[in-house]
Amino acid sequence: MTTRITMYGARWCGDCRRSKALLDTYDVDYEWVDLEAEPDRIGEVTRRNDGRRIIPTIVFEDGTHLAEPTDAELARRLGIELPTG
Repeated sequence: MTTRITMYGARWCGDCRRSKALLDTYDVDYEWVDLEAEPDRIGEVTRRNDGRRIIPTIVFEDGTHLAEPTDAELARRLGIELPTG
């Protein structure tokens, strides 16, 4: 899969680790932005989320984003069919 996305998050964030695992499992090309290592990029997260620091915030090539998505929401946005059962 060649969809290019940017994920903003932090290493301590369980939801971030879960979303990263899904992206890695399905070989989705993404940029990981660790906001603890790059605090100057927090502004992008707060701008997209009405002033709130919600992570993960995942930004897609078309400029849309998901904030703290479930695996199902992220998979649906990427066109990935998750196994059922």
